[in-house]
Order: sequence, then structure tokens, then C-alpha cells
Amino acid sequence: MDESYSGLPTSHLLGSVPAVVSEDKDKSTTSYEAPEANMQIFPPNSGGDRGRGGYQTVGGPSETFEEQPANNWRGVFNVASYTQYFNVDTDIVLNRLLSSLFPHTGDFFSKIDANPDLYGLIWICTTLVFVLTSLGNCATYLMDKHTDTTTSWVFNVSYMSLAACSVYGYAILVPLAFYFLLQYMGAKSSLVQFWCMWGYSLFIFVVASFLLLIPVEALRWIIIVLVGAASGSFVALNLKSYMEGSDFTIVLIAAFLLQLALAIFFKVYFFP
Repeated sequence: MDESYSGLPTSHLLGSVPAVVSEDKDKSTTSYEAPEANMQIFPPNSGGDRGRGGYQTVGGPSETFEEQPANNWRGVFNVASYTQYFNVDTDIVLNRLLSSLFPHTGDFFSKIDANPDLYGLIWICTTLVFVLTSLGNCATYLMDKHTDTTTSWVFNVSYMSLAACSVYGYAILVPLAFYFLLQYMGAKSSLVQFWCMWGYSLFIFVVASFLLLIPVEALRWIIIVLVGAASGSFVALNLKSYMEGSDFTIVLIAAFLLQLALAIFFKVYFFP
């Protein structure tokens, strides 16, 4: 009975292994080649490629938003173009602030050559505006009470607008003017480095504003003249080292006198 069951076909049974069917070697075998795939991106590109069916093949040019370089005119309106000028940490800013208080070294441009920043310019100018407004009113109050205790005192709100216009206008326009002047005279110059240097040159006025609270007029004038001379020396000596090999004495004198004139302006209008 076992022999009768062994002759039954078992290829259709579950789990069975079909026997290998050998064919004639001389019988020709047909080979099937898959057609070359042409992958396309969906959804179709609705651009001007109408001749290609509107689709975009893989690896072809795609419509992407590219970051405009800073030297391109479109980069002026791109915020990402200015991020490099704010890539500073606290240690770098403190080192540059201390350098602005010691003008005799004249090596400020060598410190900012690799990474000039605009963070110091904006931060110092904004701080100076609020310091001049608040301490200027406080100094006026102390002087009024020192001379006559019966006089009434009113907070002068116009100090804010005057300080903002004078500080920001000076920090932006003066370096810009010197940049075009040196370009016209054939000297190398960098506008960002000029803005950075002039911005840090104003930090000494923030410190001096606290000293100007002393209600002694003669001492105030001594302080403001010394501070203006120190700030002017910082700008002039660094410009001299920046333009080494060139004789621009008039430019250096003009830079020094402008810083001194700014100091006197602060004294006359905010600490009368």
C-alpha cells in the first residue's frame, strides 16, 4: 500500500519541494532586460519647461532658494548676510572695550581684522543714548539744586531724541565719510572695520557720563576735555596704524577734532 501512495504527484501539496525539471541544453533561452527607468519628481515642475512635459528628472536642476552672498546687491536686503558681523562672544567684546580705553596702543585694527563686528556699534550707541538721557537729566537736577534749592526741576524728554539723532548719526555717517574720503585718496579702507572702530571709540563717553554727575562745573570741563582727547587719540592712532606707509596727516587731525567736538557737544547739551 505504501508503494501505491509513493507514485502520487506531490508538487501541488503545501510545503513540498518540486522536482528540478531539466530541459534540453540546445533549447534556446530567452533573457528579459528591464527597460531603463526614468525617475521623475512629483508634483511636476510648473515652470517654463513645457517641452519636457513639465516634469523634473532626478538629478536635474531644481528650484531652490539660494542664500545671496554679502557682496551681491541682493544680499543687502538679506538678514543672513549680516550674521557674520554679530558672531562675537562676551570675551571678545570685553577685550575690545578695554582696548578702546587705552588709546596709546593703536593696534585695534589688528584685533578686529579677522572678525570685525557691528554688535559693539549698536550696543554702545544704544547704551550711550539712554545714559545721556537719564544722567543728563540727573546732572541738571543736581546742578539746579546745588545752585538754588528752591528752583523746580522738570525731566527733559527731548534729551532722548537729541541723543539718538546725534549718537547714531555720528556713528554711522562719520565712518562712512572717512571711508569714501580714503577711497578717493587711493588708500585701502573697510567700511565695516571703520564702523566697528568708531563704535567702540564711543564707549569712553558712557563711562565719562557717570563722572559728569559731579556738580562742579570746572571739574566737568576737565573731565570732558580729557575724555574727548582720549577718544580722539584712539581714533587717530588706529587710523595711522591702519594707513601705514601713507601720509594722511590732515585726515588724522580731522578725526581727532571730530571726536573732541563730539565730547564738547555732549557737555554743552546734556550736562549744562
